[in-house]
Amino acid sequence: MELVLRFLAVRPREFFTRGWNWFDLIIVGAGHIFVGAHFVTVLRVLRVLRVLRAISVIPSLRRLVDALLLTIPSMGNIFILMSIFFYIFAVIGTMLFSGIEPEFFGSLHLSLMTLFQIVTLDSWSSGIMRPILEEFWWAWIYFISFVLIGTFVIFNLFIGVIVNNVEKANEADQEQDKKENDQQALEEVRKELAEIKELLKNK
Repeated sequence: MELVLRFLAVRPREFFTRGWNWFDLIIVGAGHIFVGAHFVTVLRVLRVLRVLRAISVIPSLRRLVDALLLTIPSMGNIFILMSIFFYIFAVIGTMLFSGIEPEFFGSLHLSLMTLFQIVTLDSWSSGIMRPILEEFWWAWIYFISFVLIGTFVIFNLFIGVIVNNVEKANEADQEQDKKENDQQALEEVRKELAEIKELLKNK
């Protein structure tokens, strides 16, 4: 029904020149031919991506996306630093606590998953640290230092880079608006000067 109404609302040539209309036609046609197929479900789910078109319509969203794209080079360096930091603590945790908590520190990849859970602050104290504290009282040094460095230092670096690039994107937009306003003002001045010249010639 949506496709029929959309087809009636515009000219046929204009309807078939839009890529999203072709995408919807393929989904509907495949849905009738291959009912119950998994790939059709995937295609229908992909239609949700059409919401992303709002980014190009709303200027504030467009500025935010531009700022996030600017953060990608800086994020790479922070990600490398975070990977080194995670690897060091994962190796230490595996060597120290694999015999006590093999579920969390039995291997390197389990230790990495456990550290990721800790850095999100999800039940890390009661579920992970306290059982180990019963065996090693000094284990709190390991966990507290990881939380302080991982959560409050590394994540704040991410936030700082994003905020900095958002400010740069806003400044770039302000400069662009200023240039456009200056250009409009210059055009108006030129028109007024041309009118004055015409008046002087007529006199």
